[in-house]
Amino acid sequence: MQMLLKGDYFNGKFTHPEGLVNLSTAQEKILKNCPGELTHKLWEAGVFYDHIEKSIESAQKGFDTWRKLSFEQRVSYLKKYQEIVRARKDEIAMALALEVGKPLWEAKTEAAALDSKVSVTISDSLERIKQETIKEVMPKIDGHVVYKPLGPCFVIGPFNFPCHLANGQILSALLAGNSIIFKPSEKTIYSAQLMIECFHQAGFPEGVINFINGTGLTAGKITGDKRIRGVFFTGSKAIGLKILENTYTDLGKLVALELGGKNSTIIHHDTNMSHALPELLRACFLTTGQRCTSTSMILIHRKIEQEFISQFKALTERITVGHPTKSNDPFMGPLIDAHAEKLYFDFCQFGKDEGAEEIISPRKLDIGFEGHYVSPSIHYAKKPDLKGKFIQEEIFGPNCFFVPYDDIEEAIKIANCTEYGLAASVFTRDPEIYKLCLRDIDSGLLNLNRSTVGATARLPFGGLKSSGNHRPAAVSMIDHCVSTVASLETLDDNSSKISDVVGLKE
Repeated sequence: MQMLLKGDYFNGKFTHPEGLVNLSTAQEKILKNCPGELTHKLWEAGVFYDHIEKSIESAQKGFDTWRKLSFEQRVSYLKKYQEIVRARKDEIAMALALEVGKPLWEAKTEAAALDSKVSVTISDSLERIKQETIKEVMPKIDGHVVYKPLGPCFVIGPFNFPCHLANGQILSALLAGNSIIFKPSEKTIYSAQLMIECFHQAGFPEGVINFINGTGLTAGKITGDKRIRGVFFTGSKAIGLKILENTYTDLGKLVALELGGKNSTIIHHDTNMSHALPELLRACFLTTGQRCTSTSMILIHRKIEQEFISQFKALTERITVGHPTKSNDPFMGPLIDAHAEKLYFDFCQFGKDEGAEEIISPRKLDIGFEGHYVSPSIHYAKKPDLKGKFIQEEIFGPNCFFVPYDDIEEAIKIANCTEYGLAASVFTRDPEIYKLCLRDIDSGLLNLNRSTVGATARLPFGGLKSSGNHRPAAVSMIDHCVSTVASLETLDDNSSKISDVVGLKE
């Protein structure tokens, strides 16, 4: 696998500044090094702030061309991209495994999602922005609702799903008629670059697709530029707030934020344990807990807490942790980098300091490869500090903690105690319990007898409170890629007369 960092992409080509490195020359080091860290170090030499202006100018030029194409023409380009990304899915999966640290089997699911997302965007999202006509909305007047593209849009991607999440935002923006500039996480630039190469191979008009590597300064300059009409970000609450601070005075700019989560799962006393246990195991520990929808709090009914926790602990101890490409289908790979590892152990310590009991302690693992390999951990909080860091803040690591409850109202109250509101789930056979949770839990996603991870692109995906700003992604992402225009069309151009105007002098 040849791995070459090509630099930034604008005006229809990659610009390869001096200092970027052919990664294939360090292939063995990559396989043994820490995901997210080697490419980050190589990338630092390739940040060029003068590319910001060039990228915005390129996106403006691309928008002027792209917005004039019909939906059918745009769809044809997206389908060409779909063919190419499908053909390169194994290459993309390997890059994801090496950079993010996902086991290869999991990386393959993300790579395959790039293909399927094109189909869903065309089949489910496109209908939401087609012109609507209301006949005789007034006497002899038809009404129209027209959806127009915003302009150049800026997509800022996360490290945990560097292709899949950005891909969904990019496809919606493109189908609506916008050009895009994509800035990936500095931890996963190669995976993101491969996706941009697929757009390039599909032959999109010059300037429609743009790609820039950079720092927070790069993102700040682009988000604050008045020529950028849409900003789409997936990441932490802290960065989301900075984006809002940088854009709030520009009333013509649409900002859609997908932020963090402190997600709860309720295990009621009538739960089918054999079903709930594997669902919960995946919810807590897939992607080494580095998903915004990972379950963090498990609210367990007192009638079954001992039996359920005992079985869950036994399953957790069976989790295999291994190198993403050199191990035989491990459940978990490493955390993304040293910073993530430190946060994981720090938050587990917060739990102990705030009175939580360790059921499984977090450990640093030596698996024979360099990297930030850790064990999953479980805590139990009989009387949790509802205002403490451990309950309030997102961990982004393989940890969960159990909190017992007596009645469903108590469980709902605890689920709502955090400032986040992204995902929740409830396991019960009682439909009334589910309806109560659906009504009262402050969460953008709420599942019945299904884990908090693994959403469908055919439904909206977004959070409440500090988990977003009421602009959900997935099927409804396209709603935030357009402005709405109302138009009245008079069918009888002889209906108005000067004599009908009140207040004119004779």
